Amino acid sequence: MTTALILPSLLLLIGLILLVWSSDQFIEGAASTAIHLNISPLVIGIVVLGFGTSAPEIFVSILASLDDSPGLAIGNVVGSNIANIGLVLGVTALVAPIAIKSSLLRREFPILLIISLLGIVLMLDRDLDMTDGIILLGLLFVVLFWMIRANKQVSPDDPLTEETQHELDDIPKMSLKKALLVLLLGLIVLMTSAKMMVWGAVEIAEIFQVPDVVIGLTIIAIGTSLPELAAAISAALKGESDLMIGNILGSNLFNLLAVMSMPALLAPSLIENNTLLHDYPIMLALTLAMLMVALPRKGKAEITKIEGGLLLASFIGYMIFLYFRTVSG
Repeated sequence: MTTALILPSLLLLIGLILLVWSSDQFIEGAASTAIHLNISPLVIGIVVLGFGTSAPEIFVSILASLDDSPGLAIGNVVGSNIANIGLVLGVTALVAPIAIKSSLLRREFPILLIISLLGIVLMLDRDLDMTDGIILLGLLFVVLFWMIRANKQVSPDDPLTEETQHELDDIPKMSLKKALLVLLLGLIVLMTSAKMMVWGAVEIAEIFQVPDVVIGLTIIAIGTSLPELAAAISAALKGESDLMIGNILGSNLFNLLAVMSMPALLAPSLIENNTLLHDYPIMLALTLAMLMVALPRKGKAEITKIEGGLLLASFIGYMIFLYFRTVSG
């Protein structure tokens, strides 16, 4: 068993490293290409920067679904959202308290909660099918339309607008030809690394005889959340807390609407009881907790180091819970 574990573990690790690297290249190439094509900075900020960090999740979800492992894809969505809040937001708040100044973000928090509640409503019949996938994709376009329209109405002095522009200014300057090459390279490596991770994860799940959804909730979810963690810590250190929160909100929304729709459309399947009864409700609870700590108090909205520590402790507790649940069968 030890020898059989070496190759899938190695491919999983290499795939993870390549996934993080190629995600960054993909975003830079896409953003630079969009700039050359004179696409509005507003659209670039929302679509490319806001949702770009979810590129690893969507490729893993597509390939897992095509590989007849929809549980891995669903676990990736739920686990990534849990990791984004508990791990990414928790660690970042411990690095530096997160002040939320943008009025737009305060409107996005309840939207994320509503979409999360809708997700569990669609799952109540324990069947994630094509109809559910169409509903989720349709809602994605509705949310994108709302976000673009709402951003147009936000003051140019809004912190999120300024921080997004700073982020666009930091994108390496390159010719259109180079930008397209970087975009294509990032896309190819993303697909290859996602395939490596899916194959390695499925093999490991079979060796240890654990459901593939558990691998999706843990190894894959944490791995695909690493780009968000790197971006969040970088933004926090630069004082761009609104952009960091915006990336987490955008990533979680994209996971629920675009990434979750992939297994529904490509490999309709039944939802495991544990996912419906335990994992998704935990994701909902963390989403509500994020909303509560982000609400304005005494005139300001700030996620403190103590609250960040509690979010991180919740994530660690969930990982321990998953371990004992898996061990007990």
